[in-house]
Amino acid sequence: MNVMKMMKQAQELQAKAAKIQAELAAREYSAEAGGGTVKAVANGEGSLISLKIDPSIVKEGEAEMIEDLVVTAIREAVEKGKTEAQAEMGKLTAGLGLPGL
Repeated sequence: MNVMKMMKQAQELQAKAAKIQAELAAREYSAEAGGGTVKAVANGEGSLISLKIDPSIVKEGEAEMIEDLVVTAIREAVEKGKTEAQAEMGKLTAGLGLPGL
C-alpha cells in the first residue's frame, strides 16, 4: 500500500470535511411549537439566531407555558441542524470503514 497515496487521500478527506462543516454551520434550521405561535431559528452550530412569539399567546399567568414552547422550538431547531450535520458527514465517510464515523 502506498503511504503517500494514503496521506494524500486523508488530506483530501480532511479538506472535504472542513468544507462541509463550514457549509453546515452557515445553514439555518427553523422549528415551531404551539401550533406556530413560537418560532425558533438556529444555525448549524446549534446557536439560536432568532425567536418569534405570537403576541396572542402572551397573557398574564401564561409565562410558564410560553417558556415551555420556547424551549421546545429551540430544541427542535438545534436537533434539525445536528441531524443534518451527521447525515452530511456520514456521506463523506461512507465506505471508508472507519469505526465511529
